[in-house]
Amino acid sequence: MYLPPQFEEKDETVLRALIEAHPLGLLISASGSDVLANPVPFLVSVKDGVTKLRAHVSKANPQWRHIQDGASVLVVFQGTDSYVTPSWYASKTEHGKVVPTWNYAMVQARGTATVHDGSEWLRPQVNELTDRHEADRPAPWKVDDAPEAFVAAQLRGIVGIEISVTQLTGKWKVSQNRPEADRRGVHEGLTRQDDGDMADLVAHYGGLKET
Repeated sequence: MYLPPQFEEKDETVLRALIEAHPLGLLISASGSDVLANPVPFLVSVKDGVTKLRAHVSKANPQWRHIQDGASVLVVFQGTDSYVTPSWYASKTEHGKVVPTWNYAMVQARGTATVHDGSEWLRPQVNELTDRHEADRPAPWKVDDAPEAFVAAQLRGIVGIEISVTQLTGKWKVSQNRPEADRRGVHEGLTRQDDGDMADLVAHYGGLKET
């Protein structure tokens, strides 16, 4: 990933928080000349100081065969993003030498994958993933709500993937490279169009204070 220093986010707590907020990661693997990429929902945790990513895919998905022998993989997590019009820049009025761009926050995780094929690993992972995303619902659904024979059959049709992350990279491109007046213009423009998440990032990383 192209990563100018001013856009790099190094705090792993912040990086894991983005993964938790945007858990659908793009799992990328290569085997010979064959490259595969699949969107997969992940769980993120830390064990003995190592960030772990856990997920599962269908046995019909050929990607798990790419990585069953401990292959290196890349997972891309896309956070909030927004188009930035040059009309928001004070520089547009000053000299007109401005162009559109795109703001975004992204995490890339590289590591070694392990494949798990057995209910003793898959059942807890599926339970935790389900509970994580059902927690805020009025009547959370649980895996145990389905018939046990049905659940067992579903588990036989998937394989687990666990990734020990060796490199976690974050890119927060949120107008830090613009002059303060431009950053303020971007913040105001995003706020007007109700893009509060990106507006907050521009304010935080751009060092903007209320006036």
